[in-house]
Amino acid sequence: MKQRRPWGIIVVAFLMILFGLAEVVTGFTHQFFGVTTARGAVSAYAGASLGALYAAAGVLVLTMRKSAVALAIGCLATDVVGRVAMVLTGLYPVASSAQTVAIVIGTAIVIAFALYILSKWRAFE
Repeated sequence: MKQRRPWGIIVVAFLMILFGLAEVVTGFTHQFFGVTTARGAVSAYAGASLGALYAAAGVLVLTMRKSAVALAIGCLATDVVGRVAMVLTGLYPVASSAQTVAIVIGTAIVIAFALYILSKWRAFE
């Protein structure tokens, strides 16, 4: 008998996919709800790549397989490191407090998703 996906895991996975796709869009448009990225190809591709990793992590979690979930955690960790790198290189400008708060909250959400998924490790096959 196949194990059912717990609702919390489903919700988190779909939010990861949604937020990841929003990050891809932000990478190419350079703006999303007041958060901006630096203009240019490097910023666009870096932001879109991080968003794709974020969305891929959500898809991997939906498989309910431990090996895929371990890879998803790696994707989320890469997303966090990438966000920090984008800030340090100026690709995510922190010229305003609103921008800085948005980046911190967005990164904290990624970390919270990773911690939630890790806390549910036993639910995965």
